[in-house]
Amino acid sequence: MAPDLEHYLRTAMSLFVWLVLLTAIFVPLERLAGRHRQTTLRPQMLADLAYFFMTGLIPTLVLAMPMAVIGATGRQIVPEAYTLWIIGLPIWLQILVALAIGEFGFYWGHRLMHEVPWLWRFHATHHEPQRMDWLINTRAHPVDIILTRMFGLTLVNIAGFGSPGAGSGSLVPVIVLIIGTFWGFFIHANLNVSLPWFEQLLSTPRFHHWHHSRDEQVNRNYASVLPIYDRMFGTFHLPAKAWPPSYGIAPENRPEVLLAAEHMPAPAAERPAEPKTPA
Repeated sequence: MAPDLEHYLRTAMSLFVWLVLLTAIFVPLERLAGRHRQTTLRPQMLADLAYFFMTGLIPTLVLAMPMAVIGATGRQIVPEAYTLWIIGLPIWLQILVALAIGEFGFYWGHRLMHEVPWLWRFHATHHEPQRMDWLINTRAHPVDIILTRMFGLTLVNIAGFGSPGAGSGSLVPVIVLIIGTFWGFFIHANLNVSLPWFEQLLSTPRFHHWHHSRDEQVNRNYASVLPIYDRMFGTFHLPAKAWPPSYGIAPENRPEVLLAAEHMPAPAAERPAEPKTPA
C-alpha cells in the first residue's frame, strides 16, 4: 500500500475512533447538563459529520509539507544549545510552555479570521449555526483550519518544540494539538457549566458561547484554551452568570455585506480632492 494512502486511511480510522469517543462523552453530558433544551439529532447533523472528517483529513494532509519545511528552517536558525535545553526540560513543562506559545498564535490566527473581511468569508461557516453543541467545533472551512493551525504550530516549531527525532520533544506539538482539539469540543458543547474561578484561567462553554453571540459583544473571546490573551489584547467578555441570548451571524455581519461595504466607493466628502490640471 502506498505510504500516502496508508497515512490517509490511518488518519480516517483515528477520526472514526475520535468520533465514537466524543459521542460517548458529550451526548450524555449534554442530555444531563444542557444549557438549552434541544434534541441530539438535528438538521445539518449529516453536514456537520462531513465537516468533522473533512477538517480532520484535509488540514492534516495539507499541513504536512509546510510544517516539515518550517521545522527544518527552525532548526537552522535556532541555536543548537537552545534546542538541547528545550529538549532537556521535563515533558510536562514542555507541554505547558508549548501550549502557551501555540495558543498565542491560535489567538491571533483566529482573530484575523474575524477582522479581515476576505478571511471572515471562510470563518463564517463556523458561525452560521444558531444553536451550540459539541459537534459545531469542527463545522469549519478547511482554509480556516489550515491558516489558524499554521499560526499556532509555526510558533511552536520555531520555539524549538517538535524537532523530528528529538526524543519527547517531537511529540509536544501533537500533544498540544490533541489538547486544543478536545478542548474545542468541550467549549462548544451545550453544557450549563458554572466554574467562576476555573473560567478565569481556562476557557469554558460559557466563555466561548459568547464568541458565537449573534448580536451582542461580537468579536470577543478568541482564545480556545487560555483567556489571558483576550484579557491582554482587550477582547475579553464574560459577564457574571450571563449567557448570550442568541447565536449565529447578524445580517449586517454576513461576509457578503462586509465585503461589499469594503469595496464601496467612499462618499464624495471623504474622497481626496483631485488635482487640477493646468490650463
